[in-house]
Amino acid sequence: MLVTAAPAGNADAATSPGTVIATAPSPFGTILVVGSGQYAGYSVYTITSDAPPNYGCTTTVQPLPGFPGPGSCTGPEGDQTAEWPAATTTGAPVAGKGVEQRLLGTVVRPGIGEQVTYAGHPLYLFDSAPHQLNGEGWDEPGLPPWHGVWYAVSPKGVPVVWTPMLNSASLASGKKVLTVSMLTGGGWQAVPVYTDSAAKGCTGSCALVWPPLLTGGQPGVAAGIAPAIGTRRLSDGSLQVTYHGRPLYLYGDETPIQQAGGLVIVGSGNDKSAGSGVFHLVAG
Repeated sequence: MLVTAAPAGNADAATSPGTVIATAPSPFGTILVVGSGQYAGYSVYTITSDAPPNYGCTTTVQPLPGFPGPGSCTGPEGDQTAEWPAATTTGAPVAGKGVEQRLLGTVVRPGIGEQVTYAGHPLYLFDSAPHQLNGEGWDEPGLPPWHGVWYAVSPKGVPVVWTPMLNSASLASGKKVLTVSMLTGGGWQAVPVYTDSAAKGCTGSCALVWPPLLTGGQPGVAAGIAPAIGTRRLSDGSLQVTYHGRPLYLYGDETPIQQAGGLVIVGSGNDKSAGSGVFHLVAG
């Protein structure tokens, strides 16, 4: 998916050795992009399982389904074996037009160098050319240690999210559950959603394994499903999808199984405990 215009920078870019982070329009609203250097115009992303000093996206090398050889989640810029190379800098990063300097920072990571952060979130690259947005909403189920959901980033430092459609799909067992279509290594796949029994919801370390199902607006619902879809506002300003008033989540370790005809979902997070609650599939 193409970003429709080149990023804008500011006068500081010419005098600072640091990487400029700028903004550009996209089909989902204004997003952050690299504004200087070799990767100028490239969209930047965050993953929900990162929580510095701990990271879901690591330099650990392991076999990757569908790839010709082993690789890692991340590495330095230009690393051809990294799926999501880090956006790095050689000095303090610089805010381009529309970017808040106070939200920019860095974190030093072994094997990577000085990685740019925004609102505390490490930034990564994914696309093969500038002005693309191919990593938006990418889900990494079954690929520990970097399971999580990838999002572009807004100038406010929150995920830029599309508006999902809730559907009903059958598990390998035949049970029908609510699902949402996500981009995965196998293409677009139906991924189960879950509710949490905890009254306060899933936050902190719980949300690293159980990321909230986010939306950019009022979610849709397929025919035959009760029209009980809503949203709630999270502390960072993001919108989480709800069903009959219950917040919905994804499971970071969701692992489809290979059967005749392709991958089939199994709902591997059902009845698992996390935080103060227990997560359950939602009947569809």
